[in-house]
Amino acid sequence: MEKPWEHKAKILIVDDELDLRKLLADFFELQGYVVMTAKNGHEALRQVEKHPDLILLDINMPEMDGLELCAKIRSFISCPILFLTARVEDADKISGFRAGGDDYIQKPFSIHELGARVEAHLRREIRSQHKTSIKFSEELAIDFSARALYFRGERIPLAKKEFDIVELLSTHPGMVFDKERIFEKIWGMDDEGDSAVIVEHVRRIRYKWKEHGCEDRIETVWGVGYRWRKS
Repeated sequence: MEKPWEHKAKILIVDDELDLRKLLADFFELQGYVVMTAKNGHEALRQVEKHPDLILLDINMPEMDGLELCAKIRSFISCPILFLTARVEDADKISGFRAGGDDYIQKPFSIHELGARVEAHLRREIRSQHKTSIKFSEELAIDFSARALYFRGERIPLAKKEFDIVELLSTHPGMVFDKERIFEKIWGMDDEGDSAVIVEHVRRIRYKWKEHGCEDRIETVWGVGYRWRKS
């Protein structure tokens, strides 16, 4: 079945292992994607100028590792960044998400599962392009098409997953989402061990709101999760 993004989606694969780069490039080219590759962070910096739609990024690379590279490019690149790594501890995940990553793929992985993850992230990107702007009050506005949050006309910068959480909660005001459900909805998987990731993202959202003098719109439902406060 033809995918709506197939004619234009570009994937950048960044990994220092030649065999893995070739395997992934061959697989995604067969799936109809345009594939770019880089063997290190310096090559990747040149490739991101071609505006990839999604980046597969190895963490353990010499000289410039994946976390450093992600932090360098996230301010300029809004596309999904999926880390390829053998490290899956909560602390490592939080470090990756703080750097601006969107997902973790554990090595060794099923290439078909990886393909499904990539497809899911791109599908969500397509859906987000068709949202309209919604203003919740005279002071707070969310532009879903631009993926931007404004308070008193000033934009509050949110990382991709931070905006995803705001989008999920704000489009279901008053509905309680537990942390596992939020993780499943946004990261596309069910993992009860990742509650700390959601807590960290909500903390960062609240901090940014406070910096801009914006009232907190996310209510904590103790022992359960979070909900968007109704106006």
